[in-house]
Amino acid sequence: MKKEATSPFRIDSISEMHQMLGLPKPQHPLISLVDNTTMVLGEAYFNASFLFNYYKISFKKTLKGIIGYGQGYYDFDEGGMMFTAPNQLISIIGEDKEYEGFSLLIHPDFIRNYPLGKNIKSYGFFSYEANEALHLSDKEKTIILGVLDNIQQELNGTIDDFSQDLMISYIEVLLNYSNRFYKRQFITRKAINSDLLMKMEDVLSSYFEKKEPLDNGLLTVEYLAQHLNVSPRYLSDMLRSLTGQNAQQHIHEKLIEKAKEFLSTSHLTVAEIAYQLGFEHPQSFSKIFKRKTNVTPLEFRASFN
Repeated sequence: MKKEATSPFRIDSISEMHQMLGLPKPQHPLISLVDNTTMVLGEAYFNASFLFNYYKISFKKTLKGIIGYGQGYYDFDEGGMMFTAPNQLISIIGEDKEYEGFSLLIHPDFIRNYPLGKNIKSYGFFSYEANEALHLSDKEKTIILGVLDNIQQELNGTIDDFSQDLMISYIEVLLNYSNRFYKRQFITRKAINSDLLMKMEDVLSSYFEKKEPLDNGLLTVEYLAQHLNVSPRYLSDMLRSLTGQNAQQHIHEKLIEKAKEFLSTSHLTVAEIAYQLGFEHPQSFSKIFKRKTNVTPLEFRASFN
């Protein structure tokens, strides 16, 4: 498994992960619940990057160490959760090599023939950054640990025709509770998220005022998220929770607002306005404008004459 320093370690199986962590062979080849306090990580893996070919759901008793560089805002101190999807690049920081908690490892093949195999992509928190972890209240922690205990009991028991069905059901319960608790977190962070909304409006306005569309093209969700120091999926989920619209819809609203300003106060052609807003093709601009306003750009301009 020797790699160059610049290359990430690729872990394709849960068995391989157990071997790397100095753990016994997994009770099931496609799913494992690991007690993090039993892991023994070799120094060769400190400060290294990894590509895991499975889903990883981690409960950590304390999150302060790993996300102290992030938003610096803690809803609760009872621990929290982090989620990663297959083939996401993960770094293990030396100071964080040992912690109390559990990691649920799920190979995609375990859920492939179930509806969850497709639906799991709808859980946006698998695309969140470490500093966007889910902070749990004491009651929420009890619920999460209870579901993990149910999974562990199934793994400890005799594998039969119902084992996989039951564990899939418990995983779905775990993900749905996580979804609920993230929605609660958006609400409990209303003040800090309101500040983020204000910053977003500043970024949106600045992008057009500085005429960046002429150089960089259409404003993207990735650009917006980068300038707000959050992940694109977290930004969209947070906005949807607070405003009912995702990040792309907010961008389109700003585009239409600027387009209306150009159409009502300037003599620029529709094509020139499209280029000012970052569109490569004027037809694309006209299509979005009509979809959002029910009139064409020329019809909107004519209403001011």
